[in-house]
Amino acid sequence: MTTHRGDDLVTDGRTDDLRIAAIVPCHDEEAAVGRVVADLRAAVPGIEVFVYDNCSTDGTVEAALSAGAEVRTEPVKGKGNVIRRALADIDADVYVMVDGDDTYDAAAAPEMVRVLLSGPYDQVTGVRTPSDRSAYRSGHEMGNRMFNRVVSRIFGYPVNDMLSGYRVFSRRFVKSFPAISRAFEIETELTVHAINNRVPQAEVPVGFKDRPEGSASKLRTYHDGIRIARMITRLLHHERPMALYSTIAALTTLAAVGLGIPVIDEYLRTGLVGRFPTAFLAASLVVVAFIVLVVGILLDGLRKIRQENTRIAYMAIAPPPRRDGPGTPGAPKEPPAAARTRPGSSRAGDDTVRDGSRSDVPVAERSSERV
Repeated sequence: MTTHRGDDLVTDGRTDDLRIAAIVPCHDEEAAVGRVVADLRAAVPGIEVFVYDNCSTDGTVEAALSAGAEVRTEPVKGKGNVIRRALADIDADVYVMVDGDDTYDAAAAPEMVRVLLSGPYDQVTGVRTPSDRSAYRSGHEMGNRMFNRVVSRIFGYPVNDMLSGYRVFSRRFVKSFPAISRAFEIETELTVHAINNRVPQAEVPVGFKDRPEGSASKLRTYHDGIRIARMITRLLHHERPMALYSTIAALTTLAAVGLGIPVIDEYLRTGLVGRFPTAFLAASLVVVAFIVLVVGILLDGLRKIRQENTRIAYMAIAPPPRRDGPGTPGAPKEPPAAARTRPGSSRAGDDTVRDGSRSDVPVAERSSERV
């Protein structure tokens, strides 16, 4: 993958008129947050870095301030609460969300912003590429793959890293995102929201490394895994009610048929109902299956209304301006060097614009717009 530094993005006029804000949620990240802020500011000059302190008991606030970030506070503990607050408070054209533990490669931010603007897309997810085997804690990589498969199968869209905490959003995505999660399941909600509303999105491989010395992970493998599984179930209830409830109704009906066939067979042979309780249970299950199916139909109607309202809110906000950058599909072929020299600049040809064929795109860009 070819990457381009943030100063190229700014000096060639593609993002100098955009406000780019970075949201960095932190809980006891004194050892890492200063490096994260410094790396973001170096990668994307002019970016506004907002560090949200979430009940830290160490020197996180002082480290972030000394690195040049604007520090805000969210007193209700939980990453989901932080992201919910930040997305509501901050007004920008492009949003960069990254964890404050210095595990993600901040140098990938310019490429992710470029991809967002080249679509334009509404979400670009950083797919983690571990630099060493210790980057993932034991069980986390396997759990992530399992959840990726589950979400891909349930919601009908391929997902490669649904739990990535490194993402770039457009303003219209942020302002139409409800953000109901409270903790680490926020990434799951972001992924499903993008899939379900069929917004254009893309993925970019990003570096992923182990935490710096003196920094401890806040993830609790089993506790947070259960929370994520519960969130997937809740989202299935809200976003795919017909599939969920029709499946439950079908299984209930099969159980009723299995119980009822012997009773019916006996009645046909003898004219008597010898197992009345079983017959009553089978009939009751049929009624329950019918009620469950009706509930699914009603919830599906409510889902369609909710999606229409979300779409209206989404369409009320202008999309990010499309910027043809290096390697962007549809970009013009490279002009002469003299034509690419900016007035008053001694540098000729800060960037090379490659041929605009799809095969030149060095990232896994996938639009989720479906017919």
